[in-house]
Amino acid sequence: MASNEQQATFLRLIRAEYVLLFSASVLSLDLWPSKAYFGVYAAVFLCSMGILIFRSVTKPEQVWYQARALAESVKTLTWRFAMRAQPFDDTRAADARADFRKLMEGILDSNRHLGSALSGTDSASPQTTDEMMSIRDSPLKERKELYLQKRICEQRKWYEKKARSNKRSAKIWMGLGVIAYALGFSFIVVRIADPAIPGWPTEPLIVIAASLIGWTQIKKFNELASAYTLTAHEIGLTADLITDANSDEAFSAAVNEAELAFSREHTQWVARQNN
Repeated sequence: MASNEQQATFLRLIRAEYVLLFSASVLSLDLWPSKAYFGVYAAVFLCSMGILIFRSVTKPEQVWYQARALAESVKTLTWRFAMRAQPFDDTRAADARADFRKLMEGILDSNRHLGSALSGTDSASPQTTDEMMSIRDSPLKERKELYLQKRICEQRKWYEKKARSNKRSAKIWMGLGVIAYALGFSFIVVRIADPAIPGWPTEPLIVIAASLIGWTQIKKFNELASAYTLTAHEIGLTADLITDANSDEAFSAAVNEAELAFSREHTQWVARQNN
């Protein structure tokens, strides 16, 4: 998936930058002063600067956000089409396919700048598959069961799992940050007690602490944990709407309500990443 690839690229660059900055902080201690030593020191700084420039020019995080938005838009259109929800509730399949193509063309036209990121995806397969058409033609009861199991339940489990994961990660990274600060503080306190004691290397600890703070800000663990928990609850409410829908019209409205909840979460996710 293009968004996953761009996310991985962005995070790899961030990690590499942190590793190089930590290496530079260690080298700043002048452990083995020599021309070769300072040559390596300069090379580390140059590599770190190169990664910063490359990341600023290519902006993989922006491609990641936009590719995720595209994927979510296509996914919600596909589910609405397969469930015969508005605007794909036409009785004639040809009319529904025409509406689907028109909306897909609009989405793809507005995301042409992502062409290079999507070059590895399969573009030869039909936009409306036989399986999608078969689901559309199935009775209301079967469509309800499929949507509840494959869309509502699976997405709710995913959001609950991600909420727990982010909550756990927030605690772990906060704990590591506290440890780094505590070690740095203890090094300084020792010097206060006896200034004659040789200085301990606080510079690498400062870089580690700053990197941990930066990583938690990039990953936004606490914000995502709260948002995913809220979305999981919203999905639970839409599950009741799906279950209670006894007509095509009611089911269409319930599906659109559920897809709106997914879209709302994604819109908020993009806003958080851009802040």
